Amino acid sequence: MKIAIFGLGYVGFTAMCCLAHEGHSVIGFDISEKKVLGVRRGVSPILEAGVEEMLERGLARGLISAHTKIGNRLDDVEVAIVCVGTPSSPDGSHNMTYVAEVTRQIAAGVRRDRPKPMTVAYRSTFRPGTIEGLVRPILQAELGADFERAVEVVYYPEFLREGSAVQDYFTPPKVVVGTADGEPNEALRLLNKNIHAPIFCVGYGEAEVTKFVDNTWHAVKVAYANEIGRVCLQLDLSAAKVSEIFLSDTKLNISSYYMRPGGAFGGSCLPKDVRAFQHIAADCGAHTYLVDSLLRSNEAHKYRLLQYAVDGLQPGAKVLLAGLAFKADTDDLRESPNIDLARGLLRDGYQLHIFDPAIDATKLVGANLGYAYTQMPSLSALLVSKETAEATPYDRVILANATGGYLTLRDDISLVKIGELP
Repeated sequence: MKIAIFGLGYVGFTAMCCLAHEGHSVIGFDISEKKVLGVRRGVSPILEAGVEEMLERGLARGLISAHTKIGNRLDDVEVAIVCVGTPSSPDGSHNMTYVAEVTRQIAAGVRRDRPKPMTVAYRSTFRPGTIEGLVRPILQAELGADFERAVEVVYYPEFLREGSAVQDYFTPPKVVVGTADGEPNEALRLLNKNIHAPIFCVGYGEAEVTKFVDNTWHAVKVAYANEIGRVCLQLDLSAAKVSEIFLSDTKLNISSYYMRPGGAFGGSCLPKDVRAFQHIAADCGAHTYLVDSLLRSNEAHKYRLLQYAVDGLQPGAKVLLAGLAFKADTDDLRESPNIDLARGLLRDGYQLHIFDPAIDATKLVGANLGYAYTQMPSLSALLVSKETAEATPYDRVILANATGGYLTLRDDISLVKIGELP
């Protein structure tokens, strides 16, 4: 294939070398004449293992060229890959100047009578909504009625790490392709045919947010590990040994468990132990700002789930909450986020019924009894049987956990699952 790369920085130059290594013809564009001249002479603009050798081979085979001006060089290009920078603005947002300008230049340089559209794939990191709100409008304004005949816009995030960029290019953790309809793009399918990794074809927004989700999680992991390290240092414990123990658990700790968006955390252990660890950290002066934010974040999520659960309901609507305990098939109500949800529904004036066959209000004992009745004094009056839950014409049924699986409900009933977000 013939491919154009816009922006010969870390991502763009690595892509140029790797694509030429696979036999593609690659044209690189950059506003820096010094960088372009260096590439032509076989001088890599970055220090990264393997790229300089691939650059030399690509130049020798006539597969790599570099330019500052587009001219008519896009006429027979099948894929244009945009890798220009999106530096931080003073307010923390991305500066989109380079993306906007290169998009305008592509629109000016592409032939409008192409036999099939040129795929324009953006690898620059930018916020969800940028393709729809900035990129496509610029292309449509420049190309007019020829827009769909000239270009097909794709968002195609990269997952390269400095120091292992070449390896990451050929063996990425995943391939994500965002398109207008969430369907595969044929040109990128061919481009990635030799790459063995999970492939996700999604809408623009889901693809655009991917890098933010990944990089923020990486930052969370580093910050959390360092907070634990500070606590260990303050308490004269071995941070290395504690980390070794933690990382050995690949069933719960280093796994996909607890990582799927859904209900807030609660129950008899997590809130209690988070509070206790906060106290330990504060007492020894470790300053665990990430850990300190967990309970506040959880409360914010509870409120957002309430909003999500009642979206579109009229005031005073009749609501069934299926599942009150923290986990289905238990009667442990201690710090169950579903109690907070029920209280919110009552506070906002909804007619609430609760279905949870594991809970018998007359048999609650000890701390469980105390928590239930201090938080929901009207609990016994709100609980309904399976027969009542299935026969009542509710305006909304909220499935808080797997308890809803015991019910046979009408196909047309309004259901919201808060245990797993769509």
